[in-house]
Amino acid sequence: MSSDNLMIEVKNLDLAFPLKTFTENSFKETFISLVKNPFSVFSEKRSFFALKDICFKAQRGDRIGLLGLNGAGKSTLCRCLSGFYTPPRGEVLLKGKVRALFDPSLSIFPELSGRENVKVLAQIFYDNKTNDIEKIIQESIEFSELGEFIDVPIKAYSKGMLLRLSLSLLSATPADILILDEVFDGADEFFREKLSQRIKKLINESGVVIFVSHQGDQLIEVCNRSLLLNRGKIVFDGPPQESLRIYRQNYSVQKPPTF
Repeated sequence: MSSDNLMIEVKNLDLAFPLKTFTENSFKETFISLVKNPFSVFSEKRSFFALKDICFKAQRGDRIGLLGLNGAGKSTLCRCLSGFYTPPRGEVLLKGKVRALFDPSLSIFPELSGRENVKVLAQIFYDNKTNDIEKIIQESIEFSELGEFIDVPIKAYSKGMLLRLSLSLLSATPADILILDEVFDGADEFFREKLSQRIKKLINESGVVIFVSHQGDQLIEVCNRSLLLNRGKIVFDGPPQESLRIYRQNYSVQKPPTF
């Protein structure tokens, strides 16, 4: 792998979330427990490891699909790459600017109109020094086809309308590192068809793409590589077809996460 083309390097990444354990003890049992051990309320600290020893590299041109059951760590990994989480152990080295979209309602101000929200989001998704940022904003508004609703407060929007607005802006120009986390969920049939061509162009022209989807055909069409996650660990890194085969053969039944 050429160091000149290396854009993502993740080394020994761990991320754990603290859990609070609640028991159904009676007041009497709780009182007796505290008399016996006054510090017992602080003694039990449990953690859920969302990611465990994650290691991988991505070079320019990689389109990496993340596959796994709900709770496997896909979205958590995307958020680590985006800088939303700062893991206590490990490194995330990035070359270039990350553009990511998770929930289309993120970074949205309910009282502001769609047009005003696009202007705010443009400052997040794009470099403030971009000369064409006003052009990007206007083109995105037109592409969303929201019409007069663009000047209606966001709080009146449906999920599909929010998705139109966010994806129209996100997909306006290529990115160094592009992260798409199940962003098509909720899009109506007609806009999905229109958007698919735009997203394909965006994916082809971006440096590295991290793509999360439960749709096997999408992963095979978009990605040249797939990371299969299970309980916070990468259990396979290779061709999407093989990743899907292993996933369907071994992880077809949803199991609750282990704490």
